[in-house]
Amino acid sequence: MSDKKMTSSRRHFLKSLLLQIGASMLQVEAAEAEVEKFRYMEENCPSPDLRVSMAELTDLCRKLSKEIDKVDEERYDMGVKVAKTDKEVEDLKIKVVDLKGKFKKPALKKVRMSADAMLQALLGSKHRVSMDLRSNLKQVKKEVKEEEKDSVGDWRKNIEDKSDRKKMFETTKE
Repeated sequence: MSDKKMTSSRRHFLKSLLLQIGASMLQVEAAEAEVEKFRYMEENCPSPDLRVSMAELTDLCRKLSKEIDKVDEERYDMGVKVAKTDKEVEDLKIKVVDLKGKFKKPALKKVRMSADAMLQALLGSKHRVSMDLRSNLKQVKKEVKEEEKDSVGDWRKNIEDKSDRKKMFETTKE
């Protein structure tokens, strides 16, 4: 084969030719289906003879009603069979997947993404709010004990308190 590529005009021409051939084949197929339909109707549905009495017409109606009921029953049975086989096919597909073994998970690539970008990827363009986690936290006021403030405060007071204790002990010794 040659390594030459087909020109776009040649490709367009061949494509249109294929489409024309396909359209003509569809027309022939539709005509054949119409002929087949007409032949089937002639065989199975002969034209009624309407020059008969009223009793014969009612009998014909009853007969047609029975035939309609029979066809409806067949159609219902076929529908149930089709639904049952579809369910079986789905179950078999699931079994085939199970029999093939465990699904090997592909290795995931690490992607650096902010919380905003992640939410936008998940929710689409609906997500407009920025994800500031600290703004959603409760504000808690710290309770500082007074004793801690005093002990951390001026060291001279602390010494004076201890000197009072020292005096108390000294007085007991005497």
